[in-house]
Amino acid sequence: MRNFLGTLDVILIMFNPKQPLILYKFSTLAHNYKSLKIPNNNMSKKAEVLKVITEQGILPLYFNKDAETSVELLKALYNAGIRTVEYTNRGEAALANFAKMREVIDAELPGMYLGVGTIKDAATAQAFVEAGADYIISPGLVEDAAEWAEKNDILWVPGCMTPSEIIKAEKLGAKFVKLFPGNILGPGFLSAIKELFPNLLFMPTGGVDLDKDNISGWFKAGVVAVGMGSKLVTKDIMENKKYDELVSKTKEAIELVKSCK
Repeated sequence: MRNFLGTLDVILIMFNPKQPLILYKFSTLAHNYKSLKIPNNNMSKKAEVLKVITEQGILPLYFNKDAETSVELLKALYNAGIRTVEYTNRGEAALANFAKMREVIDAELPGMYLGVGTIKDAATAQAFVEAGADYIISPGLVEDAAEWAEKNDILWVPGCMTPSEIIKAEKLGAKFVKLFPGNILGPGFLSAIKELFPNLLFMPTGGVDLDKDNISGWFKAGVVAVGMGSKLVTKDIMENKKYDELVSKTKEAIELVKSCK
């Protein structure tokens, strides 16, 4: 309160023509305030995103060329309890749709984090982050995207298929690795190599089935989450706008994942 009143006194005096010195001091204060370096909180956002993904245990991902459908799918996932999704960069409308989704999140969906997938170069990463992406995911080991993300304190998740790629990803600063394609690698792959990477988190994407045996196998192998695309956000749901069905299916998926953790 004391600081506030002190500031208020200066503001009031500033408009008093008998006190030009105060006006000068206030102007100097304003100049100094503009020159202050505000701490960057993006590093904390990395931790926040990882926390949400691991607690959620599932990362829905999808793309639809229609902006309205993309938004309605997002709302359905949110209503089911999802607090972060990956919108994949797989069509010409992806960036414009993503920007619209960001607007809806900021206005209507508190606590939702929006990531972007299928990032294959640094320029695309920058474009989506400028449009509001909270993190970026690549289908492979994209070095320029990794370097750009590290420089700008953005969470970058590479897709890896071999121990050599995972080693390189870790050297590039990755903390969270997407095992892709998951149906080709299988839980046995992670079981065999996980001890080599004690500081990394893993998530399979691609061909993960919505059944207990498949999902429990991945969690037993050591993943922290599973990526769910067309097995969750199906073609039928998107084409026929079955948003209520998506809500129900997603709730079931969340409970299934909880039982397998």
